[in-house]
Amino acid sequence: MARSEGAGRLTPPAWLTAGMRPAPAPVPWAAVLRASVALSAPLAAGLAADRPAYGALVSMGALSGVIGDTADAYRMRVLNIAVPQLFGAVGVTLGTLVFGHGWAAVAVLTCVALVSGMISSIGAVASVSGLLLLLNAVVGAGLPMPDPWWTAPLLLTLGGLVVLVLTLLGWPLRRAAPERGAVAATYRAVADLYEAAGTSAYDERRQAVTAALDHAYDLVLARRARQHGRAPAPVRLLARLNVVVPLVEAAPAAHLRARLVGPLPAEVPAAVRKLADVVEEGRAGDPALDLPVPERPSEKAVDHALRHAAHVVHETDPDPHHVDDRLGRPAALRVRIRRTTRAVLLSGASWRYGLRLALCIGLAQALVSLIAVPRSYWVALTVTFVMKPDFGSVFSRAVLRAFGTALGILLAALVLAEVPRGWWDVPVMMVLAGLIPAFSAKGYAFQTAAITPVILLLSDVLNHQGFGLVLPRLYDSLIGCGIALVAGYLLWPESWHTRIGDRLADAVSDTADYVALAFAGGERPDRSVRLRARRALYRDLSTVRSEFQRALTEPPPTGPRAAAWWPLVVAVERIVDATTAARVRIDHGAPAPAPEEAAEVERELRELADGLRADDTLVEVRTELPGDENGVLEPLRQEVRAARAIAGPDLR
Repeated sequence: MARSEGAGRLTPPAWLTAGMRPAPAPVPWAAVLRASVALSAPLAAGLAADRPAYGALVSMGALSGVIGDTADAYRMRVLNIAVPQLFGAVGVTLGTLVFGHGWAAVAVLTCVALVSGMISSIGAVASVSGLLLLLNAVVGAGLPMPDPWWTAPLLLTLGGLVVLVLTLLGWPLRRAAPERGAVAATYRAVADLYEAAGTSAYDERRQAVTAALDHAYDLVLARRARQHGRAPAPVRLLARLNVVVPLVEAAPAAHLRARLVGPLPAEVPAAVRKLADVVEEGRAGDPALDLPVPERPSEKAVDHALRHAAHVVHETDPDPHHVDDRLGRPAALRVRIRRTTRAVLLSGASWRYGLRLALCIGLAQALVSLIAVPRSYWVALTVTFVMKPDFGSVFSRAVLRAFGTALGILLAALVLAEVPRGWWDVPVMMVLAGLIPAFSAKGYAFQTAAITPVILLLSDVLNHQGFGLVLPRLYDSLIGCGIALVAGYLLWPESWHTRIGDRLADAVSDTADYVALAFAGGERPDRSVRLRARRALYRDLSTVRSEFQRALTEPPPTGPRAAAWWPLVVAVERIVDATTAARVRIDHGAPAPAPEEAAEVERELRELADGLRADDTLVEVRTELPGDENGVLEPLRQEVRAARAIAGPDLR
């Protein structure tokens, strides 16, 4: 027994090892092929033209394009690849101009880091753009580039264009396929949700539906915005996506019904999957459905939503003037730019992250300016990757970066020691480049392990250090991780005293608003307003869940505190579901509750939110919530009681 306990004490904590387990993800073979061609073909062209350095720079640009090619829809892939390349060209130009200028390079890279950090909070494209801006500036300031000054940005941009061209080869045949696939995936996620009704798998399936619906709306609305909302194909696709919303809204009622009387008839999820096939194939047909006769209000809600969905899915030409979206149309581009600029400049979080990144980059560059570090750009390069705000916890990224770099350097050492330079670099690069998209899907440590040997091989083409690159790169990576941990994590109390309770309190307060809207005065509220409020709330809860999952990878006290609060996150999601189920049942014949019943539930939620804001530790609260035990709000009251009970002293 003693030995067993001793072995347990030697086991690394879960928050430290979570990212070292590969995620179960399929290999994206198309992306693997694109990466292999995009990075190896420029090397071959450079060798053939007796300009290997030029080929290496084009391959570096292609590497940036491969890393940024993460979207599904073609227009988004164009933005994800092309826009960051422009920022990368600016970055390498600035870096090249200060190469070898010591403290001038420190000042310029520090300013670039501040801008990079601030714009990274805007969105996915801006995040990649900020990354490439700083990444290429660091490379330009640390590696000798060919003359004249515009050669490096031109070649790097050319590499990104190579990836873009390879990406768009399938566009004529699959122009709208990603959008149709996303909408069809939403239908299939709803079918899985109905199958899980009444079981413990329901919560997980509902989260999958939320993610699928958000993703589909992002793709479809972006396409509709570009085509002014009147092109037949986007209108039809948006109409088919809109009718998923009533199906999702009816799911909580179906879940409650399944817990009481048993699973839903198999015909219901089967019908939803048939609609998914119709959507994905882009066809229309007979909307006839073979469904059992509904008896309860929840069954009527599902039946009504499913028949309405079937009618719209099989409709050939929906009226474009009566097909709205359920989240609100995107604003005009100039309006969004103005709002975004104002938000970035006035956001305290944006400034804090920009200053953290600038401090770390400034320290990294100052260190290598004072101490002779061979090819010192790798220190700041490591800081750039570790400090990215949307890559997860800074602490866990630093650990995973060190782990992944060690694996990557081991692989690079084998290549640099055993493979002769020259034409052998081309087949080696084909293999190594293909590992990047394959390993990126497995996790950050594995992505780092795949990217490291590629960068080292390309760096060797530029500076011809060979095996001498290996150990300095490991030392530089450890130094960069240390700078990020100290200057980017430990020196900022918000890193290790994260007020995760505030984020959850905001979600609880928004849930109280949703309850008030759903049962306003006991009357039926405006349905479109309620739908948008619920979708916005689910999006917010998804963000809260992601923030808590990030916090779970932090060391004590943040990680254990997030683990203690995690059940309350789940409880709040269930409260939203119970509210939706009650409203749906009322809409389909169940008796409406008295206004004071809904007001009491709302008051309990607001008290809970106030309690969460008041203290980092959960405190004892009143859990009695009287009401009609046979009324439509009883399941909602049960979930609120459970949430209030979770916020008790035993979870300290």
